[in-house]
Amino acid sequence: MTVPERIRIVSRSSPMALAQVERVRAELAALHPGIRTEVVPVTTTGDRWMGDLAEVEGKGAFTKEVDAALLAGEADLAVHCVKDIPADRPLPAGTTFAAFLKRDDIRDALIHPGGLALDELPAGTRIGTSSVRRTAQLAASHPELECVPMRGNANRRLEKLYAGDADALLLAVSGLERIGRTDVITEILSVETMCPPIGAGVLALQCREHDDAVIDVVSALGDPDAHRETTAERMFLHVLQGHCNSPIAGYAQAERNGDLSLRAKVFTPDGKTVLNAHEWAGRLDPATLGTSVAVALLRQGARELIDGIAH
Repeated sequence: MTVPERIRIVSRSSPMALAQVERVRAELAALHPGIRTEVVPVTTTGDRWMGDLAEVEGKGAFTKEVDAALLAGEADLAVHCVKDIPADRPLPAGTTFAAFLKRDDIRDALIHPGGLALDELPAGTRIGTSSVRRTAQLAASHPELECVPMRGNANRRLEKLYAGDADALLLAVSGLERIGRTDVITEILSVETMCPPIGAGVLALQCREHDDAVIDVVSALGDPDAHRETTAERMFLHVLQGHCNSPIAGYAQAERNGDLSLRAKVFTPDGKTVLNAHEWAGRLDPATLGTSVAVALLRQGARELIDGIAH
């Protein structure tokens, strides 16, 4: 195997994204101490735009500039959060996933300055989130609470919370772990309380399609369970063709004996309709499982529900 002397890593420029890059650099250094790594930070449209993502290409707003740097040869490897990568379209031509890293915590965390748990929050409490997934689930389970739009990186959202823009905040546990801010967590919500987004807690390593030397090196960082789980989840989302305003949640789980399951939900934005599906695939192909769960939800009316949401 030819080992490159240098790998340039492109990523979003937010503190969390750069922390994710440092994880990749550390894991690469442990495997190949002789490889030099350089960071190529870019500011994406999604980082600059604080409005509705549907107005700026949805989730693709967080990946477009990163993909462009990779394809232009300005970098050799891109690090993405899987949850930010659109699944309703293929990867940009000429690129491929080289690895999915071992999965981090997939749960959401509540941050409340007064230390109250979700079930203790009084009616009218303002929850900071711009996630349609979180908003729909809170509307279903805690309709007495109010969701207020809040965008920006995790540190910026925490600043807004303490400035009084909201009374409480929902953030991903994995994100808070990556920036060293688990101290602010009041309560970690179970996946039954708050079903996670597709791809939660997984970092993807993306390369140019024919860059065999880089692919060979970074593929060794991949985790087999994360690969199977992510493949099932992304195929599920691809078949559903959900858009950025679609409240869709779900997670696959690989068991120690090799069995794989996928639980998924589709909501109306007001939380009044919730479609559920949960299937086991044993050791069968993960993509087949993702397709099967999507079809189960389509039989329940998911297509009409998703198409009925403006985007």
